[in-house]
Amino acid sequence: MTNTPLNADSLSEATDKAVSEYLDLLGDHDATNLYRQVVDEVERPLLEVIMKHTRGNQSKAAMCLGMNRATLRSKLKRHGLL
Repeated sequence: MTNTPLNADSLSEATDKAVSEYLDLLGDHDATNLYRQVVDEVERPLLEVIMKHTRGNQSKAAMCLGMNRATLRSKLKRHGLL
């Protein structure tokens, strides 16, 4: 697997747009716990896509994500994907 994305800016741009739109919707209300909200929204679909991409191979998935296999298993369990 390579470290070179086809378009390195697209994920960053999509995140920027989504967070900006969310903050616009809040208007005058303060954002709280935004980091946790973003992680919670993104982590499960990311895990689902990676597991599909690696055909369920946890070792490959962990390598793609740059994490230990045990950490991946913990996250999969937390999201009900194991």
